[in-house]
Amino acid sequence: MSKRVPAWLAALTFTMFTFATDDYVIAGVLPALSRDLGVSEAVGGQLVTGFSLAFALTAPVASVVTASWPRRGLMTGALLLFVVANGAAALVTSYPVLMGLRVLAAVAAAAVVPAAYAITASQAPAGRQGRYLALAMGGLTGSLMLGVPIGTWVGGAFGWRATFVLAALLGLVSLVAVRRTLPNVAPEPAEGSLRDRLAPLARPQVVAGLLGIVAIVLGSMMVMTYLAPFLRELAGAGPVEVGWVFVLAGAAGFAGGQLGGRAGDRWGADRALIAGICGFGAVMAAFTVVWGLRPLALLALLPLLVLWAGVSWWIPPPAQVRLLALAGPAGPQALALNSSAVYVGVSGGGALGGVVLEWHGPGLLPAAAAVVEVVALVLFWQASRLGRPAVTSTVSRTGT
Repeated sequence: MSKRVPAWLAALTFTMFTFATDDYVIAGVLPALSRDLGVSEAVGGQLVTGFSLAFALTAPVASVVTASWPRRGLMTGALLLFVVANGAAALVTSYPVLMGLRVLAAVAAAAVVPAAYAITASQAPAGRQGRYLALAMGGLTGSLMLGVPIGTWVGGAFGWRATFVLAALLGLVSLVAVRRTLPNVAPEPAEGSLRDRLAPLARPQVVAGLLGIVAIVLGSMMVMTYLAPFLRELAGAGPVEVGWVFVLAGAAGFAGGQLGGRAGDRWGADRALIAGICGFGAVMAAFTVVWGLRPLALLALLPLLVLWAGVSWWIPPPAQVRLLALAGPAGPQALALNSSAVYVGVSGGGALGGVVLEWHGPGLLPAAAAVVEVVALVLFWQASRLGRPAVTSTVSRTGT
């Protein structure tokens, strides 16, 4: 079997890159954007929150509403909406209008992302599902490594409106790539009523798995969101140094995601998850120790930062494989809820991390994140214990 990356998978990965860049790049142009629109930076930052919450709320609904739609047609329409929303965002002078356009862009992304994951999982060769999902998710880490720095530079050189023009162009490239490479994959045939098809999502093991994903992302984002003040106090790092750390973290995260996907295929999703979560906890413990030794040279911290990024992105691919097995025939809807869980974790990580930062300073962030990851480990253990019979029956039916 050829190990070349299929063109359709590369197109979906680039589409993930486009959406994540569009979401995260706001942070890089926030001061200028807020000043021009006459709002505070705190209010301007809610554009990111609005995008994330709109995505989280829309993804499960879009997955059900569009369940019977041809996949390529669905992605074409959603990407067109995304391009239009970002093109219009480059022209507005009103903050409320811009917020509305960000919500439209999030709705478009919410329609595409779960479908893209479902296509990736269904079209992956036997024994390579985790690796294919990891490649699709590589677009998220790629956005941190390339998309956000490039978007920030474009905004600095040509104004914040240019970042939305860039996002629209990326969306247009994604649209062309999807239209040219994606096979017209038919949706899974609907068997039984809508209630019957969604019933697996109410299983305790699925709920526990989704909560585990929320906890994983929340713990990771507690550190990532406030990495700048953490590294400033720990190593005297300024904006330039932190920017390079994000580039390095993006590269390490991409590698970690591929390794996590391979581990999920070879070891099984449960073992890969446990390894990733335990690795994250160990890195957070190390950060807590080195905090007491500050100030330290940033160069000496780079190996630890690389490990942190790698284990953070190791976890999602096996988590998705596990969720698919738990959900059975409701797999596409479960992946939509998985995407929502990720964005809930992103929002919650920023909020909870901000509370920790305000009350106790950045030094407590790693310890607090480690506690959250322990909760995630307990939730996944519970999901595994509850779901073992369901997974066994699924395997027996498929004959694998």
